[in-house]
Amino acid sequence: MTHLWVRAEQRPNEERVGITPEGAAALVKAGIRVTVEDSSVRAIAIEGYRAAGCEIAAENSWPEAPIEAIIFGLKELPEDGTPLTHRHIMFGHAFKGQPAGRVLLQRFKTGGGALYDLEYLVNDEGRRVAAFGYWAGYAGAALALKCWAAQQRGGIAGPVRKVASQAALLDQLAADLAGPGRPRALIIGALGRVGTGAADLCTAMGVAVTRWDMAETASGGPFPEVLEHEIFLNCILARPGCPVFVPASAKTAPRKLRVIGDIACDPTSDFSPIKVYDRATDWDAPALRVHDDPPLDVTAIDNLPSLMPVESSQDYAAQLLPSLLTLDRLDQGVWGRAKAEFDTHVANV
Repeated sequence: MTHLWVRAEQRPNEERVGITPEGAAALVKAGIRVTVEDSSVRAIAIEGYRAAGCEIAAENSWPEAPIEAIIFGLKELPEDGTPLTHRHIMFGHAFKGQPAGRVLLQRFKTGGGALYDLEYLVNDEGRRVAAFGYWAGYAGAALALKCWAAQQRGGIAGPVRKVASQAALLDQLAADLAGPGRPRALIIGALGRVGTGAADLCTAMGVAVTRWDMAETASGGPFPEVLEHEIFLNCILARPGCPVFVPASAKTAPRKLRVIGDIACDPTSDFSPIKVYDRATDWDAPALRVHDDPPLDVTAIDNLPSLMPVESSQDYAAQLLPSLLTLDRLDQGVWGRAKAEFDTHVANV
């Protein structure tokens, strides 16, 4: 019997989950054994999973799970160097040359486990079957506006915390932006899920948006238009051949640009299109000031949808469920393609 083990998230400010109680019930009905770890932080209560017929395990007990169990989480595992013996479903951030990714792959290679990276679960046309993209874009644009608003008050954005709902976020932003004037935003990747979410947030807050996608960036750059907007939102994944949107020289160049929201957030990748910063930001310090006069802040948080954990979890889980229902065929379809991607990269470690 296929056994899915849903682990608790161990990263700070991470309350999302990739399957809802309703989805778990569907898996149980399909003959899949489902174990869900208790969690002190998960946005969806454990009682619903128990009622769905799941077995309940202690928080963070996945290392002792049966070896045949497939461990399912969203964000990173503790970086303790231990060999990974299980098959894991998660966002690994390990296939684009990231230094921490190489360490993760070595742990899998040593332990004999495998990574089914959620970013690489794709259909026959190569399109991802599930993504948090819309909510990442929505929250990322909100955070960029918070950074801009803090600058208008002569400061830098302070800590951010989850909100109860989408409506609560909009109310909070309205208060942040109280007063005359709005910035203008340029979104690259505007036709995708991330860009759509970012544009929807900007529109809701009365921010004028310039929408760019592949056609507008096909020239390969440079792109001086980026510097002519107060806010730039990067909504495309870093990949080989990706053009540079913000060169290092932008810090000291004449510019109206004040805030960069790197929603894709891959600063350590060799292919990053934004060259003015080299590390992600976090919930306690969401803005990284890379130049003082005039100010230029970068915000790059890599778990943005956790700003609205319930809504983003429900949306993502609904997208992913059809694939989870095929877990008994790990050598085929989306799972087979993800495993082939892992095999290619782990072989080079």
